[in-house]
Order: sequence, then C-alpha cells, then structure tokens
Amino acid sequence: MKALEIKKGIYWVGAVDWDLRNFHGYSTQLGSTYNAYLIIDKKITLVDTVKHYMFSEMLERIKSVIDPSKIDYIISNHTEMDHSGSILEVADIAKNAIIVCSPNGEKGLKKHFKKDMKFKVVNTGDSINIGTRNLNFVLTQMVHWPDSMATYIPEEKLLLPNDAFGQHIASCERFDDEYEWGRVRIEAAKYYANIVLPFGAQVNKALEAVSGLDINMIAPSHGLVWRSHIKDILGFYKKWANNVCEKKAVVVYDTMWHSTEKMVYAIKDVFEENGMPCEIRNLQTNHISDVMASVLEAKYICVGSPTLNNGMLPTVSAFLTYMKGLAPKNRIGVAFGSYGWGGQSIGDIENIMEQAKFELPVKGLKIQWVPDDKELVELKNKVKEAVS
Repeated sequence: MKALEIKKGIYWVGAVDWDLRNFHGYSTQLGSTYNAYLIIDKKITLVDTVKHYMFSEMLERIKSVIDPSKIDYIISNHTEMDHSGSILEVADIAKNAIIVCSPNGEKGLKKHFKKDMKFKVVNTGDSINIGTRNLNFVLTQMVHWPDSMATYIPEEKLLLPNDAFGQHIASCERFDDEYEWGRVRIEAAKYYANIVLPFGAQVNKALEAVSGLDINMIAPSHGLVWRSHIKDILGFYKKWANNVCEKKAVVVYDTMWHSTEKMVYAIKDVFEENGMPCEIRNLQTNHISDVMASVLEAKYICVGSPTLNNGMLPTVSAFLTYMKGLAPKNRIGVAFGSYGWGGQSIGDIENIMEQAKFELPVKGLKIQWVPDDKELVELKNKVKEAVS
C-alpha cells in the first residue's frame, strides 16, 4: 500500500473502506474513504487520521514515504472517530508528536480517549510554520461539529477542510476529474443533504472565511480530492447553504394496498402538467438518506401514508423525523394518504411539516378506501392549488 503524491511533498495516506454500507443511518452504497494527508517538510505533519480498524492501512502508506516515528505534528481538524480514531496509535509511534486542534477539539479528544496527550490549541488566524510551508487555521464551528476546523497551506494553494466538500465514495481514483462527474456531484449532494444541511448559516460563514483564499485544490476527509471542479463545488455549497430550491417536486410515500400509491401518480401528473420534474420515492425501496438527496434541491415535498393504528406507517414516520432533524427550509409541503375509517396519518404528516416550517397551501388530501377516477380528478385539482 503506497502513498499517493497529490502535490510535491504532500501525500494522500488514507484508507479505502470498500465494505462500508452504513454511516450512522446514512446508506453508503459506494463505500467511503478516510483521507489523511502527510506533509514532508522540516516538520513532518500528518493531517487527520482514519477509523481505528484501518490504522494499519494508513501506517503502511506513511511507511512508504517516511519513518512514522518522525512525525512532528498531527493535525486534528475534527474529533469524530472516523478521523481521530487512530490518533493514539500514531502518537504511540511518533512519541514527540504534538496534536494540533481547535479549543473544542482538545475537549473532545480528551473526552474520547481519556489520555494525556500533547496539544497545541489553535484558533482562526493562527499559523504554524513547518519549514517551507505555513499551516493556517480557520475554525469552521458546526460544519458539522463544534470542534471542526480547516487547514490551509498558502504556498500550495491547498485547503484541507475535513468533512466539508466530502463524498462517500470508495474508489481507486483520488481526484474528481478521474471519476465520473455526474456521480461525484450526486454523492457530494447526498453528503451535504444528510450531514451538513442543518448548518447552512455556519456553512455560509465558513465559505466567507475561505472566500479570500487562493485555492487550486481542496482535499476533504472523505471521497475524492477536488482539483478540476472547485468552482462547481463551492457554488453548490453556496446554493445548498442558502436553501435555494429548484422548481421541482419529490413525492415520498409508503402504501399498504396501493391506494396511497394511486394518489402518488395522480400528484406526479399535476407537477408534470405544470412543467416541473417530479421524482417518486417509495420508502419500501429507497433509503431515507437517498431520499434526502432528492429533497435537497426540490421546492415541493409531498409525503403520503395510509393510516395504521391511528397514525402513519413506521417508514413514513421515520423519514419525517429524519428530514425534520436535517431542517430543510423554504419548502412547500403537501400531505396526503388513503384511509379506511380514521385518516389520522394525514394530519400527523401535516403537523410535522408545520413544525419544520413548511408552507402548506392545501390541507386534507385524503381519500377513503380505494380512489376512483372522480376522486383522483378532485385530488389533482386540489394539488393544482399548491403549484399555481
């Protein structure tokens, strides 16, 4: 396992997690990488580490460049264990290494490891000279943890932002222009929708903080390194941070006896007749993290469920709880469903949409038992009020 030089004297020494399929509720069908970066200078510096079970892979890559005992600094841009999980193992080998982190990073690492470690705490504007290069630090609090920070190397025009701009992709390729762009864009959007979306205000602050930097490479801690699509990903982050939506819809639902499903396709027809793309996401066949990638840029969020035990189907309840926590803003909601005798599911969906501050231009889109043609026409007429 060899390191890959991404700039002269700077190496990717991370690990590829080909088998990862779940990242705390996020479905990672393509696996992921834990990216760590080794900088060879007067002071040898390792930026971030990897999950504990991939330490040996990272170590082999470091060994292909230098003796790991010579590492002087370990930069911890983020405390979460997929990035800090191997810090103790590295420190045991590089016994003189100093761990550089944010103030909250120091607190988090002490709480995680319960060990005495050598820390150097930095804030926005602080810098460490490592020889021919300087490491400049910018705190990016709540993108997406309180301890998060970015490291910038002006001499290399290289930004190391940890989780910002990441994607969950396991691959042999290391750069954005070596992988199919459409897939990279989709995975970057899914990553933002499921991890970063609640922190739009903080993302805007971080984007402002790095806006004046001269950057020709962004090396995140998951997925591919950006060198050809930097302007694109910065533009997308600005759009997503401000909840700028496209004029399109996503219809999310589950169904028992296909009655709610009949309503789904009637609703879809309304959007298409109005010239809007409309995606359908059945929660029996789509993971909620993939559904959120559709929600990210859609103005209209339509959610449907039949009534079960005086409430929603569990899949719909789980999705709405997940979506509410991710806090998409500036959305228009439509709640709908079929029912036998109670019909409470529709009101429950509306309540959660109201808590999420969705605009609800129409209410009470419910049909008892099996929808007939007349009822579906009435449903479509009501939905037209929401899109007019």
